[in-house]
Amino acid sequence: MITLIGGLVFVVALFALLWFFCRKFLEHHGVTDNVQDRATVLATWTFAGISVGLLFAVVGAFVLGPWAFYRTLRGHGVDISDGAAIWWGFGIVAAALGITAVGFFGFLMAVGAY
Repeated sequence: MITLIGGLVFVVALFALLWFFCRKFLEHHGVTDNVQDRATVLATWTFAGISVGLLFAVVGAFVLGPWAFYRTLRGHGVDISDGAAIWWGFGIVAAALGITAVGFFGFLMAVGAY
């Protein structure tokens, strides 16, 4: 039961990291209006892409996550090239998944499940 609750906490942590990185990305690229809402939309679709990608294989998260980031970003009118948007999406997905994975494996070791 503790592992299940811990897993849910880390799902929330993954979304929070995605939201934070998306917000910083938008601020870095000069977006000033509705940054919170835009970051939420961008993080939600990126999270959805990661989730669907994880169903197929772990590698799918690194394909569908950046693709969802790129497709959503196109609707926000941020002045960035297509290639750079995909690489930024990949970096955001990799960083968020990496931080979450390290934390979750540390949690599993702490509770003796790993």
